[in-house]
Amino acid sequence: MKILVVDDAAFMRLRLRKLLEDQGHTVVEAGNGREALDRYRAERPDLVLMDITMPEMDGIEAVRALTAEDPEARVVMVSALGQQAMVLAAIQAGAKDFIVKPFQPDRVLAAVSKWGRHG
Repeated sequence: MKILVVDDAAFMRLRLRKLLEDQGHTVVEAGNGREALDRYRAERPDLVLMDITMPEMDGIEAVRALTAEDPEARVVMVSALGQQAMVLAAIQAGAKDFIVKPFQPDRVLAAVSKWGRHG
């Protein structure tokens, strides 16, 4: 499965990349929401793991733009902001799920398995 990891923190992208590649997935990265839209259009990933708090375009804006462009887009938010309002805003914007950082590897893999497009 091809997964787009979007986070402004390089170490977080690296952690997710390692976890996902160890499971046989292909990973592409973006450092903010605007870059995520470009990468999504170019790569057409099966799943997007998206941070919320990022420069230029935050994750909620990016989810809104992605799902407006591709209603089939599957986005799972990964953010330290476990606040109810942020979770709700992300889901209303089109996110399928929400993972709180620091994430548990099993939780990430469960979300990938549940929400990723297979084949």
